[in-house]
Amino acid sequence: MFRRVLIANRGEIALRILRSLRSMGMEAVVIHGREDRLSLPVRLADEGYYIPRDDPLASYLDIEAIVAAAKDVGADAVHPGYGFLAENAAFAQRLADEGVTFIGPSPESLRLLGDKIAAREAMSNAGIPVARGSDKPIANPEEAFEIAAEIGFPLIIKAASGGGGIGMQVVGKKEDFQSALRLCQGMAASAFGDDRVFLEKFIGDAEHIEFQVLGDGSKAIHLGERCCSIQRRHQKILEEGPWLSEDVRQEIGALVVAGAEAIGYQGLATFEFLRDAEGEFFFMEANPRVQVEHTVTEMITGLDLVSLGIQVAAGEDLPLSQQDVRWDGHAIQARINAENPVTLTPSPGKVWECHWPGGPGVRIDSHAHTGYDMPDAFDSLLAKVIAWAPSREEAIVRLDAALDEIILLGVDTLIPLHRAILDESDFRERNITTDYLDTHPGLLSGGR
Repeated sequence: MFRRVLIANRGEIALRILRSLRSMGMEAVVIHGREDRLSLPVRLADEGYYIPRDDPLASYLDIEAIVAAAKDVGADAVHPGYGFLAENAAFAQRLADEGVTFIGPSPESLRLLGDKIAAREAMSNAGIPVARGSDKPIANPEEAFEIAAEIGFPLIIKAASGGGGIGMQVVGKKEDFQSALRLCQGMAASAFGDDRVFLEKFIGDAEHIEFQVLGDGSKAIHLGERCCSIQRRHQKILEEGPWLSEDVRQEIGALVVAGAEAIGYQGLATFEFLRDAEGEFFFMEANPRVQVEHTVTEMITGLDLVSLGIQVAAGEDLPLSQQDVRWDGHAIQARINAENPVTLTPSPGKVWECHWPGGPGVRIDSHAHTGYDMPDAFDSLLAKVIAWAPSREEAIVRLDAALDEIILLGVDTLIPLHRAILDESDFRERNITTDYLDTHPGLLSGGR
């Protein structure tokens, strides 16, 4: 096992990783910029490492500075969390060059899964169904239009190196295609330094289902599924699980395990699918890192996913088999983003008063506290509130009660929106697809 781990992240995920490291008897060092010098992860860590930069984001994106930090503090390993450099193959390679373990997949796996086109091909070869689409990156507008006509409309344009819903555009008719293509290429170049895009048949009226996977580089297992259909701007705000029947779970679970083993995957990963109205699954992407909503799986399996990821990164074999995995009850997570619940615009600022709920089956993952100053440079996630109960109906009631107890003064949050969703009849009856907020516009105005 590792003696000392550098956490190359901030916020709630840095605190979550810190807790697992402490439970495993390891020392933790947390990097930080100026805005996070007094944050909870930094204050609670064994050591904070300051990376001063004028741009707040740069403190968490400077590969050479973070590699130097790992060496300076004598870290055996670096945990990237999610976001920032978590899926950066160059970062993983630089750490390997310096003899420091990257807690995550190999650089080769990151390169493969980071290229959405290559990932589609690899998963298709492993037997995982993919939606009809282009099999190579597209730059030429004329060629792109010809391929689009073959696929048919509606379709979706995606950045080849994309993530987090950035660089995606649904095109409903051919007249809108060229402008949408230019927009996606521009967003992809700006966000990822790679303007390559590809086309895919748009699966409308679909559920967003994802499977949690753990691999040790040789063997892999799945830890069940989560439903993540409630989204804004292609980004999830509410997740829950389990969702599928046992037969379907076994069927798709076997496919994702085969996909992970086919590429020798090591670490945590999430295989994401769209399930259409006929019940057919189509692979979207595999996220090679811990997921924001890993908490849902932890609540229904009783497993510490972050610790399991650290174990396999240290070279240990999988500590459990597929037969050892059990699912109990139901869990729902609400992301408490500092956003206006009507306009969904960010709402940074100081939290003047903060109170989090408790009680049986309620879990809070948050770095926020009274006096916390929410920076405007980072993601708006303040906290995750997760409720577990024996049934979905009980979990809904428990989550709503927990949300009602929260006191957060100083910033707007999505709590009113979440509570409206929990009370809405389609949600209660599991009639949830990725266009849920679009088809229930009243939820964004305080109605139903």
